[in-house]
Amino acid sequence: MENIHENCLGALCDVRARESVNRVIERTLQRFGRIDIVVNCSGYGVIGACEDQDEHDIRNQFETNFMGTLHIIHATLPYFRRQNAGRYLIFSSTSGALGVPGLGPYCATKYAVEGLIEAMLYETDAFNIKATLIEPGHVRPEEPEMQDTSLPTSWGHFLVKPPSETYGHPTSPALHARRIVQWLGDKYRPTSAIKCAELVWQLGHCSYPPLRLLLGSYAIESIRDRMRSVTEELEDWKHLNFPAGPDDDREVGEETAAAAAAAAAAAPETNEAAAS
Repeated sequence: MENIHENCLGALCDVRARESVNRVIERTLQRFGRIDIVVNCSGYGVIGACEDQDEHDIRNQFETNFMGTLHIIHATLPYFRRQNAGRYLIFSSTSGALGVPGLGPYCATKYAVEGLIEAMLYETDAFNIKATLIEPGHVRPEEPEMQDTSLPTSWGHFLVKPPSETYGHPTSPALHARRIVQWLGDKYRPTSAIKCAELVWQLGHCSYPPLRLLLGSYAIESIRDRMRSVTEELEDWKHLNFPAGPDDDREVGEETAAAAAAAAAAAPETNEAAAS
């Protein structure tokens, strides 16, 4: 792998192991002298109902998706701080903003990555460090022949677990992610992985990159629907709020006093009615 091209360094890296990540970063610095952009597209997922996934399935997803991202940041952030510049392109997913049936633990890892990167950006803003979360929708692998998706056991970096009897009914919501894999067998519908790669390459040269880059019409529409749903729910339930400041305390106090006065005024009538 090391002699692919003079401007390329091929190296195996297990992002779950911090030592492995550190070695690759050190070799890269020795070879090229500096690092400007770090892209993390490592990932692993298990398709299956939350109840059907065992501890090994869940831990492996968190070790790869969340801890792997954190290991890469820990290995490179000190260097970026010293050179007062650096950029992260972190592959997340629309599953980092949506709860997808059949992908519960995977979604949890992506939610965690999104929170991590957003918090880190506040902490490192003074060091001219930028980061973008790349959120692809449905993406097809660019292969000459699409694999059989009628009864898949794996798809790309996803393991497809056989459903238990509880969640194996054809109409079970837990089979939604499994049905997506079958749907992705139609190579004319999902987003092209090559087009996604081209957009990410352009993003690496963007002076003011976005915090999130959504790839594909499904990603845009699904996140837009999610935001609309959250906004509508906030409006529907905003009357059930709690004091947040002095003004709110006063308003709540006045409302409480008024309610108490009304209750006191109604008390004699209630007592009289009870006596009669």
